[in-house]
Amino acid sequence: MKAVRVHAYKQDPQIDDIPEPTLQGPLDVIVKVGGAGVCRTDLHIVDGDWAAIQNPNLPYVIGHENAGWVHAVGDAVTNVKVGDTVILHPQPSCGLCLACRAGRDMQCTGDAFFPGLSNNDGGMAEYLRTSARACVKLNPDTNPADVAALADAGITAYHAVRKAVPHLYPGTTAVVQGAGGLGHIGIQALAALTATKIIVVDKNPAALELAKKIGADETVVADGNHVEAVQELTGGGATVTFDFVAEQGAELDAWAMTGPAGYTFVLGYGGQFTAPTLDFVAGEKNVIGNIVGTYNDLAELMVLAQAGKVTLHTVQYPLDRALDALHDLDAGKVRGRAILVP
Repeated sequence: MKAVRVHAYKQDPQIDDIPEPTLQGPLDVIVKVGGAGVCRTDLHIVDGDWAAIQNPNLPYVIGHENAGWVHAVGDAVTNVKVGDTVILHPQPSCGLCLACRAGRDMQCTGDAFFPGLSNNDGGMAEYLRTSARACVKLNPDTNPADVAALADAGITAYHAVRKAVPHLYPGTTAVVQGAGGLGHIGIQALAALTATKIIVVDKNPAALELAKKIGADETVVADGNHVEAVQELTGGGATVTFDFVAEQGAELDAWAMTGPAGYTFVLGYGGQFTAPTLDFVAGEKNVIGNIVGTYNDLAELMVLAQAGKVTLHTVQYPLDRALDALHDLDAGKVRGRAILVP
C-alpha cells in the first residue's frame, strides 16, 4: 500500500510502498482509510518537535485524524464489523486504568498508543491498524473524508468548549483566537452549546468571513490593535478565550484579552507562555491546557456533525499529493482542514 512516511526530521516525508498492517491482537481493527486529516501537529512532527516525547522509530507513517471503513477485526471485537463506516479516536486506550474508567482517555496509564504520533503507523495511508475501543460507528452513508478531521481537530476544539460551557451562560463573552482548522470548529461548537457572545480574532479576512457565516457575532482583524479592540468590545476582557494559535508572537494575546476571573484555554502550541504571577493573583485569572479529547467528546461531536450543526470546511488532496497539502498548510493557504483521500 502507499503511505506517507517521515524518514528524517526537518525533511519532507516520502510516499512509500509498504505492506498493509495486519491484526496483532484480539481487539485490533484494520480500517480502510477514507480520509486522513492534515494537521499542524504533522508539521511539528516533521520538524522533530515531538521526537523527545514520543521517540518513534523512523521511518514511520504519520496521520492521526482518520475515518474510513472497517476492513478486518480481531476475534474479540463486537462493537463494529467489516464494512462499517467509522471515525477513530486518535488514541486507542486500555479501558482498565483509573483514567480510562473516569473517561479521561488521553491520560491513559495502560496500554495506550497514538497512531501517527507514537511508535505506531498512522493513517496517511491506504490502511490503518487501530483498536475496537477507538472506533465510533457512523451512519453508513457518511463520507469519511467529510468528517476525518473531527477525529482530532474536532474533539480538541469540542473538548475545550465542553469544559468551558458552565462559564458561558447568557451575557458572557467568548473570544476565539485563530479561525483556522481548529478554530472554525470551536466557533460552531460554541454556537451549538452556549448562548455566549462569540468574538473571533484572526489576521486573515477570509477566515473572518467564514467565521461570520458559522456563528461569530463579532470579528476582529489581528492587526496589532486587536487586543485593545477586544477589550473594548468586552468591557475589559472576555469571560473565556480560546487560543488556537499560541505561537509566532501571539502567545500572550489571548491572556491579555481575558477579563478578571476569566479563563484562557490554550489549544495551539509552539510558543512560550510567560505572565507575571501578580496577573494570576490580582486578576484571579485561569489558564487551562487542552490535549485532544475523550471518546465521549467524539461521540457527542458526531451527533452534532450528523445533525448539520458542526461542519468541516475542507480542501481534499489525493494521497500522492500529501506534500502539497503539508506545504499549503505550512504556507497558510488552507482554509479549514486539508484532507488526504487515498
